[in-house]
Amino acid sequence: MTKMHKTTPSVIMPVFNEEDTVGDVLQRLVKQPLVKEVIVVNDGSTDKSAQRIKKVKSKKIRYFKKENGGKGSAIRFGLEKATKDYVLIQDADLEYDPEDIPALLDPIQKRKAVVVYGSRFLGPHLNLLFWHRLGNSMLNFVVNILYNTTLSDMETCYKVIPTKVFRELDLKANAFDIEPEITCKLLRRGVRIYEVPISYVGRTHAEGKKITWMDGFEALGVIFKHRFQ
Repeated sequence: MTKMHKTTPSVIMPVFNEEDTVGDVLQRLVKQPLVKEVIVVNDGSTDKSAQRIKKVKSKKIRYFKKENGGKGSAIRFGLEKATKDYVLIQDADLEYDPEDIPALLDPIQKRKAVVVYGSRFLGPHLNLLFWHRLGNSMLNFVVNILYNTTLSDMETCYKVIPTKVFRELDLKANAFDIEPEITCKLLRRGVRIYEVPISYVGRTHAEGKKITWMDGFEALGVIFKHRFQ
């Protein structure tokens, strides 16, 4: 019988102008029994995100506000505040569903994996915008060739990583390039990443999606940089 390893992660949630969804996401997060700490990092929002956040009452929530610096800077800020053995990243929109968190933690609890990614392309999902899907496929293809792996979704937000390992990566990225930096530095350390299917409801730019094709080119640069530096 496999010995279970209890995992209660610190969830880091960067927030930038997500007044329409952040309250709903927070409500779903605090209802998750395995989630004991939610570190909300308001990255200089100029809308009503702060008010929506403060309306959700839970002892699990730790709220911080900083000047706008990008998703990467917010994650690095939150990582300094984490108190649990594992960290999980949660976007403040509704593209990723907190109900998938138990599935993300299951391989760790069963000691099958150390790092777990939730793959949007292995599970049920709303059809993505063609160019976003193509960009993701190309980035995955390059990573798999350069780092000799078979990841299906290295850009996923849902990453579960031991806090100690996460901090040892010495992350530098301030924007969306935090995603390839995390993945490339893990792979360079010889970490084998375990993927599980998650549900995904992607947004359009009209609905508030912030990542653009320029971020794809920056991600490509990060991938090559960390492989050959």
